[in-house]
Amino acid sequence: MAKAKTVYVCSACGVDSPKWQGKCPNCGAWNTYVEEVIAKETTLKRPIPGLVSDEKARPILLRDISAEEEARIDLGNEEFNRVLGGGLVKGSLVLIGGEPGIGKSTLVLQTVLKLKGLKTLYVSGEESSHQLKLRADRLADESANCFILCETNLEQVFVQAHNVQPDLMIIDSIQTMFTEVVESSPGSVSQVRECSASLLKYAKETGVPVLLIGHINKEGSIAGPKVLEHIVDTVLQFEGDQHYMYRILRGVKNRFGSTSELGIYEMRQEGLREVSNPSELLLTQNHEGLSGVAIAATIEGVRPFLIETQALVSTAVYGTPQRSSTGFDLRRMNMLLAVLEKRAGFKLVQKDVFLNIAGGLKVNDPAIDLAVISAVLSSSLDIAIEAGTCMAGEIGLSGEIRPVNRIEQRILEAEKLGFKRILIPHSNLQGFDTSRCKIQIIQVKKVEEAFRQLFG
Repeated sequence: MAKAKTVYVCSACGVDSPKWQGKCPNCGAWNTYVEEVIAKETTLKRPIPGLVSDEKARPILLRDISAEEEARIDLGNEEFNRVLGGGLVKGSLVLIGGEPGIGKSTLVLQTVLKLKGLKTLYVSGEESSHQLKLRADRLADESANCFILCETNLEQVFVQAHNVQPDLMIIDSIQTMFTEVVESSPGSVSQVRECSASLLKYAKETGVPVLLIGHINKEGSIAGPKVLEHIVDTVLQFEGDQHYMYRILRGVKNRFGSTSELGIYEMRQEGLREVSNPSELLLTQNHEGLSGVAIAATIEGVRPFLIETQALVSTAVYGTPQRSSTGFDLRRMNMLLAVLEKRAGFKLVQKDVFLNIAGGLKVNDPAIDLAVISAVLSSSLDIAIEAGTCMAGEIGLSGEIRPVNRIEQRILEAEKLGFKRILIPHSNLQGFDTSRCKIQIIQVKKVEEAFRQLFG
């Protein structure tokens, strides 16, 4: 019997090598090479020039291609539809990734159970039918059009899909599926690549949209080869902290819509609840008179909402002051503290500084800088910021307040929630009519001006 040939494949980028390497020469990742068994190569006939066997392979002029709007399926979930770009496109392949236990299967199962008039095939390679039944009874009413299949063999999945003829297929998860074409274990680079390519071909030929649920690795990226994200039409990331109730569905790649949309959910005992106005949930109503609290008008994707920035400044107990941040970049907080000390003259060398973004969110918007230093200074001086005040602005190294994008949406969101005044960067209102705004708009150039407006 001939000895099976093996090759080493990088799980990050998919480049193969005849021997194991510690560092991938293509992507630079360390310890990503895994051993794969090479399948027997089939003898392929060399194509004859001048002969075309398939009419679909003929080139078509661009002007002859129809540009009709893609038919979409309404999932009955406004947040899900928003992230997908208006609904699920027929024949598309969608990948949903997230940490274990974050609620990926709950989100998908809850959505398909509420679909009316659509036949759904839910293929589970991780849970038994009994476990799915218990979860379905907790999430929603039983759907008569949802078929459950506990199978990991992809060939058997296609056989059952041919018998059922579903309108929607869910694979939970792609890392548990395997095909008999490849001689390797489920979850390997070659298995994930071949299974996803077969599912893409099935979706395009039948017009049945397929939802794939994928695991992520310790670095936070989707497990498996990088080519998996290139094969699928849409990549969605389900984020959140298991210790908090909020979840964010973010679009990373979308061939049929924008990647700046996101959906916000609240995890409850009966499942995930859509949050149409996250500002009302992220703002507490009992912070009046308390120091160290500042309200920031931020943008996540294309959605504006107001979040609560909390800071605590106290005398350092140990020789080295502590700097701790939750939901905000620690290095950026250290930079803002240096600006606060150098440009505004406030000494925080012997002080511990703790920063927290309420609600468990992770914010990367630079417009939150002004709220961060305002909350830090409010806690240091033990002076509360006046109620009904919010702010938005990026802080530069020289202490200037730089303009931010989508300032109109931030102002209108603050006005809708009943805020009385908002601090924004100077000359950030070009082309915006402020006469129709009832909120007081204060423009500031430097951090010193902002502090005088906040603390007198």
